[in-house]
Amino acid sequence: MSTIGRRQFLSEVSRVAFGLAGSSSLIQAALAQSERSSGNRPNFIFILTDDLGWGDLGCYGHRSLKTPHLDRLAEQGTLYTQFYVSSAVCSPSRAAFMTSHFPARHRIHGHLASPQQNEARGMPNYLDASFPTVTRLLQDAGYATAHFGKWHLGSGDGAPDPGAYGIDDHRTVNSNGPDWEDRDDPYFRARSTRLFVDETIRFMEANRARPFYVNLWTLLPHALLHPTDEQMAPYRRLGPGGKFPYKGAMQIYYASVSDIDEQVGRLMAKLDELGLADNTVVVFSSDNGPEDIHIRNASHSGVGTPGPFRGRKRSIYEGGVRMPFIVRWPGHISAGRIDDSTVVGAVDFLPTVCSMAGLELPGGLDPDGEDMSAALLGKPRERTKPLMWEWRFNITGHMLNRSPMLAIRDGKWKLLMNPDRSRVELYDIPKDPSELNNLAKKHRDVVKRLSQRVLSWQATLPEGPVLPNAGANAYPWPR
Repeated sequence: MSTIGRRQFLSEVSRVAFGLAGSSSLIQAALAQSERSSGNRPNFIFILTDDLGWGDLGCYGHRSLKTPHLDRLAEQGTLYTQFYVSSAVCSPSRAAFMTSHFPARHRIHGHLASPQQNEARGMPNYLDASFPTVTRLLQDAGYATAHFGKWHLGSGDGAPDPGAYGIDDHRTVNSNGPDWEDRDDPYFRARSTRLFVDETIRFMEANRARPFYVNLWTLLPHALLHPTDEQMAPYRRLGPGGKFPYKGAMQIYYASVSDIDEQVGRLMAKLDELGLADNTVVVFSSDNGPEDIHIRNASHSGVGTPGPFRGRKRSIYEGGVRMPFIVRWPGHISAGRIDDSTVVGAVDFLPTVCSMAGLELPGGLDPDGEDMSAALLGKPRERTKPLMWEWRFNITGHMLNRSPMLAIRDGKWKLLMNPDRSRVELYDIPKDPSELNNLAKKHRDVVKRLSQRVLSWQATLPEGPVLPNAGANAYPWPR
């Protein structure tokens, strides 16, 4: 609410209800003001998939994986080709969406795990709930807020549940909040997206008369994948054939992505049915690049594709951090548009959503991102802040995917380097999105400028362990 706060409004309602206010005109005025202040504010549904590659959707160029509902979402909205998350793994990527901070500022460098593992990597056990989050800012402004699906911003002893982050209604996995009773079902993960969408629909129906915000964060297509036979049936032709009872990796992975697509279609149909589609901003993306088949739990299914890019999950080459990004808001965001020029980042999410909701950012937030709402509303522009990454650990898989420790994207340039300068790579991303033509020796002035910027940024980050082989890509050549 722009003039009267949500808590103030509820307090006034209570006062009138118990005869503490002098006239019912006060509650009528409060109700009228609430209606005026919230009437034009859009709803938000943020669908975040897990380990989905840039190239895993039909609208992003996949020619075998069927995603008709997501392709239709892109036709009804705008598809961005240069969207970046802030980490190539789960928890730090999610922290950036929630806070508009590069996650290393919060010492969240990798996925949050056991207290022992977190301590060994110099990490906390959860995202500090005292920091402003997009959900808390919207909640304070009168939005009903919810989170359904994966959380992975802290669980176990001492971790706050999602409600501590400004979330009214939540049912989650990888958290301390309410979970599902049938987690031991071997097909729980395969059916989980339907369950998450069911909760989202329930929440929308209960809050259709007021502005709402929902995080719908899926478990799929993160391994271990175990789709049902029914889900795999459309991809039967991709199995090994013959007398062998095995399922093909593409059958398993494609079935999992197609189930996400089906459930998104069901959610979009419900928005239409409830008459909410025209006033709801729907955002679709992924937390990081596709898992590598060399990782044990993906050894039967790790065939997600980063499209034309080098790198996968854990790598800060494009394939690890450049993600699909589709935004739909009928009548406000252009339909059927492909934006190839605007560079948007996960750290922009909080300020952009708040701007679209008509909210000013509180003092002291110090966002690493910026308000990119103008770009979403059809006015592509160059960003004013660079995007930066740090990866302190090893990278499994092919050596061509093993990136240096640091990266910065500024304008058309992307610099990757190790702090000791043992590797320095410079790419003109619009011309060389596959990062194959290292221009570091041809543009020493650009290298100097960007290396100073990213090293100065790294120096501000909290100290912590760095694995010995971080940033290395040496092959064990025969000797």
